[in-house]
Amino acid sequence: MTGAFEFATAARIVFGAGKALELPAMLDGWGDRAVVLTGSRPDRHAELIAALPMNVAIVTVSGEPTVDVARDAVAAAREHGAQAVLSVGGGSVIDLGKTVAMLLGNGGDPLDYLEVVGRGHPITRPSAPFAAVPTTAGTGAEVTMNAVLTAPEHGRKASVRARSMLPALALVDPLLTIDCPPAVTASSGLDALTQCLEPLVSRNRTPITDALAADGLAQAAAGLRAAYADGTVVAARTAMARCSLLGGMSLANAKLGAVHGFAGVIGGLVPVAHGAICAALLAPVTAANVQALRDRDPDNPALAAYRRASVLLTGDPEATVADGVEWIAETVRLLGIGGLAAAGLDPALVDEIVGQTGSSSSTKGNPIDLTAQELHGALVAAL
Repeated sequence: MTGAFEFATAARIVFGAGKALELPAMLDGWGDRAVVLTGSRPDRHAELIAALPMNVAIVTVSGEPTVDVARDAVAAAREHGAQAVLSVGGGSVIDLGKTVAMLLGNGGDPLDYLEVVGRGHPITRPSAPFAAVPTTAGTGAEVTMNAVLTAPEHGRKASVRARSMLPALALVDPLLTIDCPPAVTASSGLDALTQCLEPLVSRNRTPITDALAADGLAQAAAGLRAAYADGTVVAARTAMARCSLLGGMSLANAKLGAVHGFAGVIGGLVPVAHGAICAALLAPVTAANVQALRDRDPDNPALAAYRRASVLLTGDPEATVADGVEWIAETVRLLGIGGLAAAGLDPALVDEIVGQTGSSSSTKGNPIDLTAQELHGALVAAL
């Protein structure tokens, strides 16, 4: 942990059951035309959208956004004359909203700004006013400064990123997640857990992110299995919405690690939910990190952070790091998420994936540099 640090998040965060009813008042003064991005069933949020204080064009999003989907969405927003952007949906919907708001403010094409596979131009102008209203508890995208797009022609996911992409409003109402099906609850919830654990042990962690990530892990312990077992339990949904929010703030400021390094590569190869990919990788990568730290850097504070995480997840003050890894593995099993091979990942691609993961921007936050052999072993274990 460095001595100096900074922290950035959404301009305004509103959290609580029933808070979505107050959204129209929060958007007062945002202009008279807006584009609303939502999932493939906008009728789920018809009352919320109908109550908005502006004329809206609705753009539906099916699956994770691609470069072409982003182009179509920003074209629709421009045609409508949208002055503001609102996303009501999961992480993909929110990421697309951030991209549309950025392009309305900066002009150009998504590939002008996309990292790795695009031109990576700096984003120099403010985004159009953007509000994020998550309906899943997983990505924390409502408080992050990047948006992930898939570039199918490159077989890769990459980010558009700038501090100006942080939403002007993040409204988190746990009641909007009540009707999430169990599979979505599982994958998004395990993504949220990962996004608390990786920042807690990151080489870029700060006192603020430590506090947020630790509370996020405690919320995951309280809510993840319970929300999967019965999604109508408001207390469990509230815990997971809080976990997701705290994870988003943590990762935006402390970065992530090798789990997300792998996931960014694998996500471009198999049509599987991002959270399910993270879930399959979390226990094997954690075990690899812990062993590497013990072997090469036994005084690294990340080892103590891993033990703290184990205590928070298991609820046992005497829990060891191994207990925490087993709790994660058991939770993944209980939530019905299988290995990456069953998800369609070709084992023949392991070496290629390892090569790309080592240079991923997410992997740079890992608490220790894993060797190619260590990355290979973790990925094979996740198959």
